[in-house]
Amino acid sequence: MSMAMAAGKVKVCVTRRFPFAAGRVFDAWLDADNAGRWFFATPAGQMVACRIDARVGGRFTMTDRRDGVDVEHVGEYLELERPRRIVFRFGVPQFSPGMDRVEIDIVPLDDGGCELTLTHWMDAAWAEHSGRAQDGWAKMLGMLEGAL
Repeated sequence: MSMAMAAGKVKVCVTRRFPFAAGRVFDAWLDADNAGRWFFATPAGQMVACRIDARVGGRFTMTDRRDGVDVEHVGEYLELERPRRIVFRFGVPQFSPGMDRVEIDIVPLDDGGCELTLTHWMDAAWAEHSGRAQDGWAKMLGMLEGAL
């Protein structure tokens, strides 16, 4: 895991190895039934909506109910290159009108598993939250592994 600054952006990077094929991990990001169990889900929350239009230019919406309040995560897919790369913009409109960029790179490994590197480019205005973002992505990738 790492963090760095670049041109008004904070780079948050998390890497995790999975004992699953790259295609299976890639597909988990784009399948609403699977993604609803881990993508922007919180252990104490309840995923009440998960909509995914898995195509370049397509959008997603994940709504997690936390203590009776719905928190909506929205995004747009910029790149989809199965099974190696997903790039999307995303934001949480209740907290900020801005959109961040997330890049997911998946490398197949010789043992049949894969290594996923997630790079989140946050607006520098949110730099103080980069540690929380990094922890959140790490937990989310753990939940992804559990969902697979």
